[in-house]
Amino acid sequence: MDPSEAIALKSLLVKQAVAALATLHKDEPAVSMVPFAFLPDGTGIVIHVSRLATHTNDMLANPMVALLVAGSPEDARTPLALPHVSFQGQARQYEPESLEYQQARTAYLAKIPEAEELFSFSDFSLFVINPTSVRYVAGFGRAMSLTAQSVQTVMGDQP
Repeated sequence: MDPSEAIALKSLLVKQAVAALATLHKDEPAVSMVPFAFLPDGTGIVIHVSRLATHTNDMLANPMVALLVAGSPEDARTPLALPHVSFQGQARQYEPESLEYQQARTAYLAKIPEAEELFSFSDFSLFVINPTSVRYVAGFGRAMSLTAQSVQTVMGDQP
C-alpha cells in the first residue's frame, strides 16, 4: 500500500460511521448494520450493540465475524469503483468495569456522540473486533490484502 492509498483508507474509516456486520445466525450467514469506531491505537474496531439484536447473541455464540465499510456513492464515478474495506476477525465483549471498556467507550463516543444515552441502557454492550485479515479495495482494479498490523499503523492515533 502506497502512502496515498494509506491516506485514502484512513479517510474512509474515519469518515464512515456505519458498517455491515456479518455473523453466523442459526448456522446461516446474517448481515446487519452497526455504527463503529476504531480504538485510538488502531488495534480494534469498536461496536456498541443491544442484546435485543440477533447479531449480539450471534457474536457471543461464535465470535468470528466480518465487517464491511464502504465509501459513499460520491466517492467514485461508478459503483464498480467504490472504495471499501472488509475485515475478518474475532469479536470480544468488554466488561463495563474494565479499563479496556472505558477506552473503547471514549473512542466510540468521540466518533458517535449521539450514542451517549444508549450507554445507560442495560441491554447494550461494547464489543471490539480484532481483525485477523483485511481486504482493501481502493478503487476499480486497486485491491490489496493487508495485515492487521498495517491497518493499525494507518489508524493509530487517528484524529
